[in-house]
Amino acid sequence: MNFFKQIAFCFITLTALSFQLRAQSKPIDLASPDGEIKVSVSFSDKIYYCISGNKEELLSKNSLSLSLKGEILGERPKLISTKKTKGDELIKPYVSLKFSTVKNNYNGLILTFKGDYSVEFRVFDDGAAYRFITAKKGQVEVTNEEFAINFPGNYLLHVQQNNGFKTAYEEAYQHIESNNWKTGDKMANLPILIDTKKKYKILISESDLSDYPALFLKGTGNNGIEGAFPKAPLDFASDGDRSQKITKSADYIAKTIGTRNFPWRYFVITSDDRQLMENTMTLKLAAKSEIADPSWIKPGQASWEWWNDATPYGPDVNFVSGYNLETYKYYIDFASKYGIKYIVMDEGWAKSTTDPYTPNPKVDVKELIRYGKTKSVDIMLWLTWLTVHNNMGLFKTFHEWGIKGVKIDFMDRSDQWMVNYYENVVKEAAKHQIFVDFHGSFKPAGLEYKYPNLISYEGVRGLEQMGGCTPDNSIFLPFMRNAVGPMDFTPGAMLNMQPEVNRAVRPNATGVGTRAYQLALYVVFESGIQMLADNPTLYYKNPDCTEFITSVPTTWDETKALAATAGELAVVAKRKGNQWFVGGITNGKEKERDIELNFDFIEKGKTFTMTYFEDGINAGKQAMDYRKKIVQVKSGDKISVKMVRNGGFAAILK
Repeated sequence: MNFFKQIAFCFITLTALSFQLRAQSKPIDLASPDGEIKVSVSFSDKIYYCISGNKEELLSKNSLSLSLKGEILGERPKLISTKKTKGDELIKPYVSLKFSTVKNNYNGLILTFKGDYSVEFRVFDDGAAYRFITAKKGQVEVTNEEFAINFPGNYLLHVQQNNGFKTAYEEAYQHIESNNWKTGDKMANLPILIDTKKKYKILISESDLSDYPALFLKGTGNNGIEGAFPKAPLDFASDGDRSQKITKSADYIAKTIGTRNFPWRYFVITSDDRQLMENTMTLKLAAKSEIADPSWIKPGQASWEWWNDATPYGPDVNFVSGYNLETYKYYIDFASKYGIKYIVMDEGWAKSTTDPYTPNPKVDVKELIRYGKTKSVDIMLWLTWLTVHNNMGLFKTFHEWGIKGVKIDFMDRSDQWMVNYYENVVKEAAKHQIFVDFHGSFKPAGLEYKYPNLISYEGVRGLEQMGGCTPDNSIFLPFMRNAVGPMDFTPGAMLNMQPEVNRAVRPNATGVGTRAYQLALYVVFESGIQMLADNPTLYYKNPDCTEFITSVPTTWDETKALAATAGELAVVAKRKGNQWFVGGITNGKEKERDIELNFDFIEKGKTFTMTYFEDGINAGKQAMDYRKKIVQVKSGDKISVKMVRNGGFAAILK
């Protein structure tokens, strides 16, 4: 190379280096399609990003990195290329919890760095998300992931705090100031809801969780939060008939393939609490369905015996009730009368909890399957996760018996091993056309769309907590837990109490809140399998309530939140075909609430007959009190509704 060529080469090299340094020092901005939400990404010692809404900074100088054995992706990043993307598609989820068709519009940015990794951002009109993408050879050990958020002001955080990584996500919500969450305080599971105390609220969760542990959050003590992850378990010891003790853990959180997409970390951002109830962010970021023909998956309602201890009674019960053949036939007859698709046979159907192939001789499962088919009622069976793990061939056997679904319980963990267990189970169950309802579970994170036979999750402080399940806590569910995916809350109490007089012991289990509140839960809460938790005897004694409950679908074509204040009030209208349902619930902080329902959501030019249930005049003290009324409504009409403390409102429009 002669002198002039050397000079030219050096000039080109220095120019390219200068351009790269300028590119790394200059933030890259990405805005939502409507321009309101903006993510600004910058690079120095780390990859930083800020999120703003309407030019107001909401989350400031947040950082991200992925620590692998021997290197940290995101430390002193060297940006190689940027690529802008756009999303404009229609998603049609098979189990449509909110909408039968979902618009997925976003502006995207893929940042590729030296070291065989990228970070992808997407910004939607209702939020933002990012994920790591790696292109490493072989396997990698992930020792940590940095998820660090900083608050520019003192925010109010609604969180579900845990004593450790072993949790069923059933703790009551806590409400803490962001600058008071110290490093030694309890951590929290996802989702969390952030109230900026100004215009916006922010819901944080994750999607496309696969072969990786679930994300937890903890306070930094400096007005911020950071991620925490359970280590990957290596060895186990026995811990009874339904669990295992972890006796040895790895020094990494995941050992996984080196070329992959990592889970999305997402932020639903809204200035209107109604949008939290309508959001579909988990779906928009989830992996596509692996089930080519899901037509065998049948969402629906189920009569459930555990909550009422399998004790129907009365003049038509001429047998000793309990976990036996006669009682289950009674449940099947009840389900058949009201068009309920399933009954759940909980703990006690099998001779032991560890053997899924030998039914309790008092129950005779095969006879019940036969009998149920004559009544158009199918059966779900309860199992411990450990029994399923030790007997993965049971799905083939259950399919041969004629079982349609399983309720799997007590996982109580969300490390990489257990996340993989969930996916292995639903994949194997799908081979034999069996749907799955996970109890003792973590929150939904997209697997329910990859395998739509995963029809619901518990992971909620639901009605099985009885006196510990209060409207003051449950009113957050439409804005938090149920806002990220299906939720098996098990509603339907027919013995209704205000909290100060509540006494809840099976078989006379009770629900805190009014009767109208319980009816409304079937409309407000979302689950592909929706339980009728109470005793058939009580449903028979309350036929108008039972007829309403069993008329409510479990999947929807359209969802329209009508009134919403997180932690205080949730009123929503949902459409299935030509029918609309309205449900409203409130907490116990106010003696009563007056709301005005505007029926501008129904089709113009048509008159609908609305049958509705409202709190009775004495429901504030005697929670059983309700009124059923019938009126005619058309688009644009307005009706005033009064809900007492811990009350509700439920309606069907035909």
